[in-house]
Amino acid sequence: MDELLDQARSIYEGEIDFEGQRLAETISTILLSISGIVAFLTGFITQNIYQTLYIGLGGTALTFLVVVPQWPFFNRHPQPFLPPRTGRGALAEGISVEVDGKKVS
Repeated sequence: MDELLDQARSIYEGEIDFEGQRLAETISTILLSISGIVAFLTGFITQNIYQTLYIGLGGTALTFLVVVPQWPFFNRHPQPFLPPRTGRGALAEGISVEVDGKKVS
């Protein structure tokens, strides 16, 4: 049962890396542009505003289904986090902060 909950949690929380964000933005721009052009041309040719709206809404729904879920191909290049520093001088190690010309640790 715990394995099932972990899988559900990983799907719900999801992760996306920087390349995945770029890919999601590109996909959404392309799909929305294509659906907008197709909707406009169809509505213009048929002179029917309802077809234009339905095609536009369908393209938006398709884009939503492709981009919003955290699909695995959006996380192909994850960035590792830095390991945590431990010890007394963890914050001051290699870092010097100056405020009004005075060092602050």
